[in-house]
Amino acid sequence: MKLNILMFGITKDIIGQSKLAFELPDRSTVPDLIASLKAKYPALKDLSSMMIAVNNEYGQKDQTLQESDEVALIPPVSGG
Repeated sequence: MKLNILMFGITKDIIGQSKLAFELPDRSTVPDLIASLKAKYPALKDLSSMMIAVNNEYGQKDQTLQESDEVALIPPVSGG
């Protein structure tokens, strides 16, 4: 399946674009996506944390992704 992924903050800098078309096998889960992204973009492993949003809600660990899902990478946020 092809997913359209939106990047924000440092994830946009690491990947080099704000939107990415990414292929995954059907019935892939949120952890599958994270592992695949870290394999293709090793600098993502350096982030202290990274959340995935699926259809404007935080992705669950056992959540199966669908081709029509809107996925966003949310990097760690700091500030005061």
